[in-house]
Amino acid sequence: MSSHEKSKKKPAVLNSDSAEEVSQQEEQACDMITESGSVITSGKGHTIHCLTIIGQIEGHTVLPSQNKTTKYEHLIPQLVAIEEEPKIEGLLILLNTVGGDVEAGLAIAELVAGMKKPTVSLVLGGGHSIGVPLAVAAKKSFIAPSATMTIHPVRMNGLMLGVPQTLDYFQKMQDRITRFVTNNSHISAQRFTRLSMNTEELVMDVGTVLEGADAVDCGLIDSLGSLSDALEALYEMIEESRPAGGKKAKRKKE
Repeated sequence: MSSHEKSKKKPAVLNSDSAEEVSQQEEQACDMITESGSVITSGKGHTIHCLTIIGQIEGHTVLPSQNKTTKYEHLIPQLVAIEEEPKIEGLLILLNTVGGDVEAGLAIAELVAGMKKPTVSLVLGGGHSIGVPLAVAAKKSFIAPSATMTIHPVRMNGLMLGVPQTLDYFQKMQDRITRFVTNNSHISAQRFTRLSMNTEELVMDVGTVLEGADAVDCGLIDSLGSLSDALEALYEMIEESRPAGGKKAKRKKE
């Protein structure tokens, strides 16, 4: 046998156990995407969890089966598991939502805001209504240039009592949303309220539609960006949060 033939490397071959393990991991990843709209992935030496929030946020009432929904009872245990799993170093949230149940949306947003691990959100398509607090809950937020966000006051469907107490309840709920958004972004309470109560833009409603660049200019979202920008920011935050980096990831506002 020639020295040239001896120098050839044999192709790597997975044994049956390794092949079966890889197959199981791929199957589990597919099941996660199908059942919960989430996936755990590794890149640049970091393991992150990607979570999607799409359609309408479903709260205490089950929405019709033809509606695309994000169920808060699914997301809450996922967020707890992400925070407690040592192998997962960061969370990427992809949003394309029309809003939905206010209290369910705020519950999810509060959990994200309270996480110690690095978190990054990216608004794709739209982050409307209660999707606004969900977008700003992450430690760093991005929005695609073509995406929009609709800011409007709290509103309810169904039969309501037209009494002062009902209006007072709505105002208190709106105050909770305004306080959360302003505490987790760079927009002022006055400007957020002004955008919510705008009567000159929407034909059938009050409020304001912000395109990607406008959402950044008013301080609601941190940066314009794409998926690669959001991932790069998350990797940087993970590096900074490691002991060797000497820094911990900080919230945008203390």
